[in-house]
Amino acid sequence: MITERLPTRGEDLRLIGRTMRLVLSIPAYAVFAVLAAATSLTLFSLSQNLTLTADLIVGGSLPLADRLVLVVEQYPFIGTNYSPVDGAALLLVVSLVGANLALVVYHLREHDLSAAGSGGSLLGVALGVLGAGCAACGSAILLGVLSLFGASGLVVLLPLGGLELSLLAVVALLLSTYWVADGMRGGEIRGCPITVD
Repeated sequence: MITERLPTRGEDLRLIGRTMRLVLSIPAYAVFAVLAAATSLTLFSLSQNLTLTADLIVGGSLPLADRLVLVVEQYPFIGTNYSPVDGAALLLVVSLVGANLALVVYHLREHDLSAAGSGGSLLGVALGVLGAGCAACGSAILLGVLSLFGASGLVVLLPLGGLELSLLAVVALLLSTYWVADGMRGGEIRGCPITVD
């Protein structure tokens, strides 16, 4: 049974913002967040074209420079895989993944917690990462799951064309971030209190 409280007040959003700002003001955690976001962006972008990824980027005989060009061309706003809305949603999701993972690592390291003691936040990160791919791959996964139950045609009925999955990932990541920040409430980061007055 989940005993975590849901963020319902403006104070909860300020707590998320303050905690993220304090943790990401520590250079090591800021670098970690950027690396986690970049890794997530690369994985989500490459998952859009698994044939290209397998045949040319991972396998094949292209020089490393050409492989890196192919990777970069899969990113939103550089290549053509994403509409502007899907690209913006993906960038929001990977930014939240990076910040969330930095908060989780900070919380685990600085407060000497185990992964079991921080299950709510790790569950939120897992849910966010699972659904954080763009609309196309999220729809493909959903289509595969629904086809097991004979309902694969339902995906075409989604009003936003699969963007709903990215929006669900944003919600899951915001909940996760809130739960991590709430778990640190009353503490200090670099001498600054976390609690929002």
